[in-house]
Amino acid sequence: MNGYFDHNATTPLHPAAREAWLRANERHWHNPSSLYRDAGIASQQLEAARERLGALLGIEAERIVFTSGATESNNALMSSFERAAISSVEHPSVRMAARDAVIIPVNADGIVEPDAVKSLIGSQRPALISVQAANNESGALQPWREIAALCREQGVPFHADAAQWIGKLDAANLGECDFITGSAHKFGGPKGCGFLVLPAEDSRLHFLRGGPQESGRRAGTENFPAVEAMVTALETITPRLGQIEIEQSRHRDAFIAALRARLENLRVISGAAPRLWNTVLMVMPAHPNLKWLTALSRRGFSISTGSACSSGREGSSVVVTALGASADELKRVVRVSGGWTTGAEDWRELAAAFAEVFEELNRR
Repeated sequence: MNGYFDHNATTPLHPAAREAWLRANERHWHNPSSLYRDAGIASQQLEAARERLGALLGIEAERIVFTSGATESNNALMSSFERAAISSVEHPSVRMAARDAVIIPVNADGIVEPDAVKSLIGSQRPALISVQAANNESGALQPWREIAALCREQGVPFHADAAQWIGKLDAANLGECDFITGSAHKFGGPKGCGFLVLPAEDSRLHFLRGGPQESGRRAGTENFPAVEAMVTALETITPRLGQIEIEQSRHRDAFIAALRARLENLRVISGAAPRLWNTVLMVMPAHPNLKWLTALSRRGFSISTGSACSSGREGSSVVVTALGASADELKRVVRVSGGWTTGAEDWRELAAAFAEVFEELNRR
């Protein structure tokens, strides 16, 4: 049994990424900024990895700045703009870093409507629009391509936090966005590695001051082994994403159907909207989410109560709050997120475990 259903929080290191990391540490552990031959080879390998990542994202390699992950990338970007406009369901690393942010509402399915963005640009003219590509809690897919095109027409920079999109759906068109955030550990790469894509002509952002690394934008010795592992993970999984989406969407939908047959009044958030093939965000019909999580954990299943970056805060679901849920509903939110290799039987066993836990909690 594969009982791990918290892939939106983090993914296991992909075997190909592990091999790439070990190989890079053995052969190219030198400082890419040094001047001797082996350091030069490390620098060449780093730039080759940047080129490969650019090809996967459909962008020029020079637009990529390697960082420690999505949180650093989002913080660096949001702190560089006064009065950005962000959606009401953004990740905490965007919401908490934004200064004097204008909030873009979502509809009943948790989706930002392009017309709302157009109206906001016309009335308030924000310095930046930030709408995530896929929501980390509900999995809802935002119309980022339409919003990016609209922003381009209006001359407003657009940022898509694509940490949950990359590695689950085709990322080849993300280059249509001005700014893109990515995080390796969300798609089988190592923790502590990510990137921010910038417009080629942008000269405003300087993350860390010091040395000349990353074209002077982010000082500090580059972590080439982690970058190599990240790019290798994405290269390995990308060709299979189309088939994975088809298969896993069926498993997810069968899981929801099985739960609805056993649990009355189950509410699936963004259930009518296009969403990630691996994600189900639910308001349970009864009992606090921590009791569900604990009882399922004892049975060998790992789920969450929402965003891992909000864990421990009771009733902290950003999405369910944005949809106007009551305080009681917020305490009953759970999230299930499978992975590339989560099988049909794994989803069936999880549904059966939910039914058992419901009966157990009712008896108590």
